[in-house]
This record gives sequence, C-alpha cells and structure tokens, in this order.
Amino acid sequence: MKILHLDKNHDSLINELKSCGYINVEAYKMTLANVKSIIHQFDGIVIRSRFKIDTNFLKNGKRIKFIARVGSGLENIDIQYLKKRGIELISAPEGNSNAVGEHAVCLILSLLNKLNIANDSVKNKQWNRDKFRGHEIENKTIGIIGYGNTGKSLAKKLTGFNVKEIIFYDIIKKTKDSIARQVSIEELQNKSNILSLHTPENKLSIGMINKNFIEKVKNPFWLINTARGSAVKTKDLIDGIQNGKILGAALDVLEYEKKDFENTFDNKIHKNFLDLIQNDKVILTPHIAGWTYESHLKLAKIIVQKIQKDFPV
Repeated sequence: MKILHLDKNHDSLINELKSCGYINVEAYKMTLANVKSIIHQFDGIVIRSRFKIDTNFLKNGKRIKFIARVGSGLENIDIQYLKKRGIELISAPEGNSNAVGEHAVCLILSLLNKLNIANDSVKNKQWNRDKFRGHEIENKTIGIIGYGNTGKSLAKKLTGFNVKEIIFYDIIKKTKDSIARQVSIEELQNKSNILSLHTPENKLSIGMINKNFIEKVKNPFWLINTARGSAVKTKDLIDGIQNGKILGAALDVLEYEKKDFENTFDNKIHKNFLDLIQNDKVILTPHIAGWTYESHLKLAKIIVQKIQKDFPV
C-alpha cells in the first residue's frame, strides 16, 4: 500500500508505517499541480491542512482508499464527497484534546490575572500591584460551547478550581455527564461568567460569537477561543470589549489567519486584527493549543493505529 504524505508530522508516523510494510512518499513542498499529477499512484493520503481535499483534488485519485487528517479539524475536507466515493476519513480528535484543555486553562488563568500585561510591566521595571489585581475562577460559572473531546478535557481540568458550575451547549444531545450539565444556548448566555469555544468549523459555528450573541449574554464575561477563528466576529468582539460587555478575550485562533494556519502575517494585516494586538484585554497565541510535543507524538501514533486497523498490509 502506497501513502502520500502532504504535511510534515512526527517522525514516528512514517517510521512506524514503514516498519509495517507501507510505502511512504513525502511531498511536503510539492505544489498542488504536482500532487494532482501523481495522485493516481497512491492508496492513501496523510494531511494536516495544506490543501483542500475535494472533487477537484481527488479527480485523478482512483486508487485512494483513505484520507488521514492528523488532527481534528475537517473543514479542509469535503466529507460528503469522500462518502460518495467510498473513501474512508481517518482523523485523531482525541490526540490533542488534553493539550487543548490545558491551553484553555492556561488562557483563562492568564486572562483573569492579567499576566500578559503584568509581565510586560515588570520587564519594563515597573511595579504596579494594584493595576494588575486579578480575578479567581472559584465560584464562577463556566460555559462551554461544543462538548466533544476538547470541551470535555477542559471541563475535567476545571473541576479542581471549585467553580460554581460547568455548563455546556452542544447541538448533539449528550448522555448525562458527571462533570458538566447540558443546557440550552439561552441558559448558557444567562449564567456564564467565562465562555470557552470548542466547536468545529461549520455553517452553524462560523460567526457564532457576534453582536447579537454578545448582547444576549447576561453577565459581563471573559471569552476563550481555542477552536476556530471563524467562530468569532472580530469587530463585534472589539466592540464588546470597548462597551464592557466582554471583560477580556484570549484567542489561540483568529478570524483572519490563513486556512493552512501558516504565515498569517505575510499579507496586509486587517485593521480589526491591529485593534486586537493593541488591546491590553486581549491575549493572543499562534494556534498552538494542540501543538505540544506530547500531542505531536500522540497524533502520529493514533493515525498509524487507525491506518493499520482499517487498511492492513
């Protein structure tokens, strides 16, 4: 079985596949045109996010049996077309869920305690303790939108903070959970003090956190986004911070980042992004919530296991 690798992943992914008898071709710098010209030679493709996997991409891939996405987000893959072709989609949402959960906790603590600007202040030889007085997570209600692998991971980690309650909204009815309670979007808006996003990118999630949503949240709140940047309308977020409805935001993902998650600053920076950069109530990280050394290895191992299970050589 011959596999085409379009993105660089942990070395163990190719090493383990090779040791099991798979033929691996690395095409990390190959252009889209070149990939399409050789795709007919392969049985499977391993990708992160470099290309969109759709009808046009797979037109000549008559042998393709599976697409393996090293990660959880599937927005660059035409899932319905894969189903039509009988091509199996392999992903690893469980591989970086712990990393994302930990990063979300880190962002919450940093945001509520103003660690970003406190750090800058001390490094500039200023010692202003009152200016950086923070808030505690204890006795606050945490609202989670999207209760899949990463949402559950965050909820589990928050149990040690003696929060008032952990509630979540998800379009799928979940079985009873021992940590968090499923609620309507209205109850989530009425009760949340801290709101964390853990949704995939789809028609329902794009632009979800907008002016209308923000206005319906009863309490001033902190916003955390480790999901997809498209979920938050940046202009409405900035307006919410300026009018005091949003107390602060910690974003690992941005509305204006590139689809391949790389080189976001190559082109002209959007004005709304400049407003985020200049706002002391905003913490930004470069899409690294699931990007730990440990998750890098976990993702690779999970993908190998799933390929071996479903397409043994």
